[in-house]
Amino acid sequence: MSRYGPMFGPDITFLGVERCDLAAPESFAGADVVILGAPFDGGTSNRPGARFGPMALRQACYLPHDGSRPSLALRVDPLRDLRVLDAGDVECYSGDIETSIAAIEEAVHTISASGAMPLVLGGDHTIALPDARGVARHHGFGRTSMIHFDAHADTGDIEFGHLYGHGQPMRRLIESGAIRGDRFLQIGLRGYWPGPDTLRWMARQNMRSYEMTEIVERGLGDCLTEAFTIATDGCDGVFLSVDIDVCDPGHAPGTGTPEPGGLSARELLDSVRRICYELPVVGMEVVEVAPPYDHADITAFLGNRVILEALSALARRRRDAAGGEPWDPRRPLLDGRADEPDGA
Repeated sequence: MSRYGPMFGPDITFLGVERCDLAAPESFAGADVVILGAPFDGGTSNRPGARFGPMALRQACYLPHDGSRPSLALRVDPLRDLRVLDAGDVECYSGDIETSIAAIEEAVHTISASGAMPLVLGGDHTIALPDARGVARHHGFGRTSMIHFDAHADTGDIEFGHLYGHGQPMRRLIESGAIRGDRFLQIGLRGYWPGPDTLRWMARQNMRSYEMTEIVERGLGDCLTEAFTIATDGCDGVFLSVDIDVCDPGHAPGTGTPEPGGLSARELLDSVRRICYELPVVGMEVVEVAPPYDHADITAFLGNRVILEALSALARRRRDAAGGEPWDPRRPLLDGRADEPDGA
């Protein structure tokens, strides 16, 4: 197994959670979520820099890195209510895409097979192929659906003479059988790529892609509800892929292929919360955060909060499943708090 540790930046974990070592199974036994860095940007077609994404996502917060983050909205502390560990970075080689994706897939599969949910910090979107395939190896090919937030479909075939790159992972996933084309839901597409041939290929796979014009016309909530029905039909779990460029560049400037006219930061956070609260998410990635193009860490902060929102929703889903008063998003923040013990 490849070496794990920091590649680009200080030797830190995500907001101070405990470390684990994938070469030592006892170190992550019983984990609920294992965070894994995949600092690979050798598949970019425009601006590189996402190799620095894992470092930025781990440290982008103005609060102490103490392994605790109480959620005001969901009234859980995901970093304490769940056992969240950080396995460090997979050793990735920007000049060797095949070696890098093989190492990432093996690491993700190790986490998934242990019973924990892998949460991968990218890296460019090339890593969706090994991330989702590593999860599918454990849960079964064709048994996991994909909900994919992105400005771009990432269903290209051969780009720049290569089968692998950040514009092609979704085609490779479907071709491999890891994810069914008719259980592949894309949210936020827009712009001027791909062309007609690729769109015809997508239609033949029965993919469902929600372009921004449809989202604006119908409403994001209705589109998500429809997507949830498809994603859970005949599949046991959902893999959530979040390309940060699904958001408008005004909300996420630090990315390699910005496309105006996307979701707001609020819309993305609310969507991720819904998915992780309502659906059986078995794997997740946040990709294409490229700090060299960021301004005031706007994109890194958003990516960090996407991760925390997902973890908070997972923690709330577990608490509600165990019984007691379910979460009510309309409940006022301080309602009943005077009767709770300190620290509740």
